[in-house]
Amino acid sequence: MTITHLVTHSGGFHADELLSTVILTLLYPQAVLVRSREEDWITPAPGRIVYDVGRVYDPDAHIFDHHQRPNPLRASGEPFSSFGLIWKHFGMDYLRATGVAEADSAAVHSRFDLDFVLPVDLLDNGAIEPSVAGPLSGLSLPLLLEAMKPSFDDRGAEADDRAFDAALGVARSLVEAVVRGMADKRRAEAMVSEAIRATGDNRVLELPMGMPFRRGIERAGADHILFVVHPRDKDWALTTIRKSGDTFQSRADLPEAWAGLTDRALEQVSGVAGAKFCHNARFIAVASSREAILRLAEMAVAAAE
Repeated sequence: MTITHLVTHSGGFHADELLSTVILTLLYPQAVLVRSREEDWITPAPGRIVYDVGRVYDPDAHIFDHHQRPNPLRASGEPFSSFGLIWKHFGMDYLRATGVAEADSAAVHSRFDLDFVLPVDLLDNGAIEPSVAGPLSGLSLPLLLEAMKPSFDDRGAEADDRAFDAALGVARSLVEAVVRGMADKRRAEAMVSEAIRATGDNRVLELPMGMPFRRGIERAGADHILFVVHPRDKDWALTTIRKSGDTFQSRADLPEAWAGLTDRALEQVSGVAGAKFCHNARFIAVASSREAILRLAEMAVAAAE
């Protein structure tokens, strides 16, 4: 079936139908986006996908609402928003259309659903409070997107549609970036795994370039690795490995004596010619050559042990 119209409700918008529109407009770029609450539009019809409106969840009829009772639930019992429903049925197609490798698509689909879609679903349904994000609650994605609504007293006929279009561009960039980042991490894991096999019992993992590495190290069970080195533009970097994604604590810090030093001062303290920089928080150091960075890494391992 050729999809000619994408239909969601008019008026004020929320993150769920906005993010659903990101997915659907990529898959059906020729379809006309209609924002309406008129009954003739929000009922199923050939060539039409209706979402976040219509009081029915019927994928065979291409209608994806979640406001009715009983409302659609995940297998876990958590509620869907329209975004969750659209991702469930169209997410794999979206990933293929954006060039995610087929071998990675199922894992990326699942990870994006858990980390990105589910929080939107829960917040939209009132299943969690914004306050769970603590001091960052005002910076959650749904609240930021909804902040782009027009002023309360801007009641021009096109105000909501103009604001929706502006927010759609932001939402599209974010979804594309997050999906790309998740796919990148999958590709990086394979490279990290190969590097771990090559490094053996060495405490320092050398990578061919800067890339996401913590997840690959964890999955390989390489608990013995304390630091990572890799080329960076015209120099080389030595970095620590965070204990988890929820903390800035590292398996081992760089030597305290290096903290905040640059160039000649760092060379003098470390005794390594070509040492250029160590961050004050001791999670990264830079040197001008591979030889110099490996020497710094050797010293960092000795200090940590």
